[in-house]
Amino acid sequence: MDSLQKEKKYTYADYAKWDDDKRYELIGGVAYMMSPAPLRQHQDILVEMVWQFKSFLKGKPCKVYAAPFDVRLNAAGDTDDTVVQPDIVIVCDKSKLDKKGCNGAPDMVVEILSPSTVNLDRLIKFNKYLEAGVREYWIVDPETRSVQACMRENGKYVVSMYSDADTAPVKVLPGCLIDLKDVFAE
Repeated sequence: MDSLQKEKKYTYADYAKWDDDKRYELIGGVAYMMSPAPLRQHQDILVEMVWQFKSFLKGKPCKVYAAPFDVRLNAAGDTDDTVVQPDIVIVCDKSKLDKKGCNGAPDMVVEILSPSTVNLDRLIKFNKYLEAGVREYWIVDPETRSVQACMRENGKYVVSMYSDADTAPVKVLPGCLIDLKDVFAE
C-alpha cells in the first residue's frame, strides 16, 4: 500500500492486500496505523494474561488468541469495514473462526493501554465492541495497575473496576479468575 487516502473507506478486502510491513486496524472503514512494538511492561502483562486464560481454557471449547490476530468485527467477511487486532481475544463459537482469524464479535476482548492508544481503546473501540456485541471487554491500564471490566447487559456495558490486589472474575468464562497481582508483577 503506497499511502492511505483519508476520504476513502476501506474494507477487509483492501486491508488484506496491504503488504508494507506496517500494521493497521480498520474502524468504520478508516485505517489506523498501529504503533511500533509496545513497551516491555505491556508485553509482560499480555503474556501473563494469555497464560492464565490458556491454563483455564485447557480442555474447554473456547480459544484464546493474542495479537496480531484479525477480528472482522461485524461478521461481514471481506466486505467488513472494521478489522481490529485486540491484544487478547477469546472466542467460544468456533464457527466464527476461519483461516484469516475471527469473523464476528468474539466473546471477550482485552486491550492493554499504550500511551498512543488510550483514546482509541477507551472511546472508539469501546463503542465498536459494544455495537458489535462483544460480551465482555477489559481495558487494562499498566500506569494505574487497574482493569476496567465491561460486561454487556441490555445493550450497554456495565463497568467493574479492579486493582492490582484483586482477583478479577471473567464473567463470560464462569469459574475463570485472573490474578491481577501476577498480571502486574514486575
